[in-house]
Amino acid sequence: MGIDEYDEDELDEIEEDEIFSEQSIEQADTKIRGNKILNIHSNQQMRVIVHEPKDFEEVPGIVDNLKNNKPVVINLEELEYELAKKIFDFLNGAVYALEGKIQKISKGIFIIAPKNVEIQGDFKTETTEKGIFPWQK
Repeated sequence: MGIDEYDEDELDEIEEDEIFSEQSIEQADTKIRGNKILNIHSNQQMRVIVHEPKDFEEVPGIVDNLKNNKPVVINLEELEYELAKKIFDFLNGAVYALEGKIQKISKGIFIIAPKNVEIQGDFKTETTEKGIFPWQK
């Protein structure tokens, strides 16, 4: 079936449909440009979970918090080196798999964030200057 086989009325309908589609697209674009960007999650309160694990069995619970998009501060200061390293290595693997982020706050203290949370700046310097964590004074 070639273009020669269409009636003139059918071609007019096709052209009207194309014009209608183009107008709809243009109107949608102007509506998007006219609106401000809104943060969908602006009403939700962000909670940071603090963990001080005593043994390796507590670590899957920490990973569950990350899977539920909750940032975690992990304190490994009181643990023996080998256990702290084992926990850190496990958490580091989970962070990688979940596309999260990990940043050192101080020796043995880290903040671990899921991929929906952004960590900006030098967190260690900021927390020390502002006194957010009392153990850093």
